[in-house]
Amino acid sequence: MARADTVIVGARFTDPTTRYDHGVLGDAVEYGALTLDLLVSPPGGLGATTRRSVTFRLPRDRVFEDLAPRLVDVSGDGAPEVLVVETQVDKGAQLAVYAPIGKVAATPPIGKTHRWLAPLGAADLDGDGRIELAYIDRPHLAKTLVVWRYDYGRLRKVAEKPGLTAHRIGDGFISGGIRRCRAGVEIVTPSADWASVMATRLERGRLISRRLGPYKNRWSLRRALDCRM
Repeated sequence: MARADTVIVGARFTDPTTRYDHGVLGDAVEYGALTLDLLVSPPGGLGATTRRSVTFRLPRDRVFEDLAPRLVDVSGDGAPEVLVVETQVDKGAQLAVYAPIGKVAATPPIGKTHRWLAPLGAADLDGDGRIELAYIDRPHLAKTLVVWRYDYGRLRKVAEKPGLTAHRIGDGFISGGIRRCRAGVEIVTPSADWASVMATRLERGRLISRRLGPYKNRWSLRRALDCRM
């Protein structure tokens, strides 16, 4: 995806804005731009490696409705891309992938204003060598885990499973993530009613969940993500 001589080494949201009145993450501030820090090596390895930054600014009908950009090797080429939540004011959130050249892939927007998704991360969830992206679609309403696969430059939906969540309105954090423990790669989230900590695997195109223990507070999830549950 990225040119072999240009590697993303950092990313941050810039241009804070209040132009989208959702506030799902606890305040009224979202972001209008994404800045990537790049390490650029000359072709053939001749000459000095340099650092530079590139900023991608959204039009006024879009914001980054997210906590922080995530550096993830989505394409599997050994160099990271950036995973973010991008929201169109009248169509809701989508999960977007940025490379040094800009946005290169995205899920469809949810379809309605003030509808959001909670990103959980990316990993090879089923061991087939390809990278999957996971999020909770509308964690306060639909409460559905959705998994997409990056495949030949596009994102393709693989599976979804209701009954799980990862966020409460106003929280400035995501309640869940991906872990790698003895059982393999699993997605850790609360159950939809916040009563249990759940672990979900992707197997043969299906999402299969099991209960790890009771959900007491956010540290219950931390224990699970640290393979202590």
